[in-house]
Amino acid sequence: MPNSIYSEDHSDKEEKEFTLSVLTEDKAGLLNHITIIFNRRKMNITSLNVSTTEVKGVSRFTIVLTTTRETIEKVVKQIRKLIDVLGAFVYEEHQIYYQEIALYKLPTNIFLGGLKIENLVRSHGARILAIEEDHIVIEKTGHKEETHNLYKELEPYGILEFVRSGRVAISQSKRKTETFLKELEETKSNKLILNS
Repeated sequence: MPNSIYSEDHSDKEEKEFTLSVLTEDKAGLLNHITIIFNRRKMNITSLNVSTTEVKGVSRFTIVLTTTRETIEKVVKQIRKLIDVLGAFVYEEHQIYYQEIALYKLPTNIFLGGLKIENLVRSHGARILAIEEDHIVIEKTGHKEETHNLYKELEPYGILEFVRSGRVAISQSKRKTETFLKELEETKSNKLILNS
């Protein structure tokens, strides 16, 4: 029994990647309030994405960072205290479905030497988004490792520009956002906790 207690304590202090999902009202300045919480703790955000949800007037912040379970739980408690935050939840990779999108701009002339580049793009499940006189834009959707692997293979051909989006993620929970918000309204509190 002592061994299992020790391993639980140890895992709380082990650094790993977490995805935060924060439901908020559409209010100006909220991003600043949320990022201040991370800045105070000198925490580096790896990825940040803000999007609309299926509920009118409600946005979802998807924040990715590497830290300990103990630290992220403290941060989430602070975020939940913000007035316009409706809920904040922590997920590990196996608890969510997620994707990122990457764009690669390359010189058009690399395609003149045959089908090599075209086959490379296809083999990575990517697609050509735009063809211009002096450059081509390739789009790849996937996890960070997948977009990075394509980057490494395209790098020798002279990447002119590269950009990768923030993570978009949906939890594997069966509960709907709308159901959660109704329950929240009934409790008249922004501290309702959603289990995964």
